[in-house]
Amino acid sequence: MMELKPEMILLDQEFANKEAAIRASGQLLVDAGCVEAGYIDAMIERNELVSVYMGNFIAIPHGTDEAKRYVKKSGISVIQVPTGVHFGKDDTDDVAMVLFGIAGIENEHLDILQKIAIFCSDVENVVKLADVKTKEEVMGYLQEVE
Repeated sequence: MMELKPEMILLDQEFANKEAAIRASGQLLVDAGCVEAGYIDAMIERNELVSVYMGNFIAIPHGTDEAKRYVKKSGISVIQVPTGVHFGKDDTDDVAMVLFGIAGIENEHLDILQKIAIFCSDVENVVKLADVKTKEEVMGYLQEVE
């Protein structure tokens, strides 16, 4: 999997709503030089079309197909939200505790999506990520994703 850098990880965050959480995921990608700012709006738009909530307490915000023009290089951000963010229609369902913001050159984002989905299909892996206290721990767990 692509290199995950400490500055692409935020731990112990809280967000008022899913839009704020998605924007934070996108801002990390912008700050790292992976995408232009327009990509963030495309991430919000993508979630309105099809929820980026993937089950097992994770969400994978990413841009629409049209947003590819904003992608400068592939990247991934990770945000831990211990109290959770609701991605469902009401405040009881689709709670994400870990968000993976992704951007990929060409179709690389599909590859990244698949790897994260496989890793997170084991809910124990998600629980580990939701509980970690250091960025190094996050990087350690995700380096196992191949």
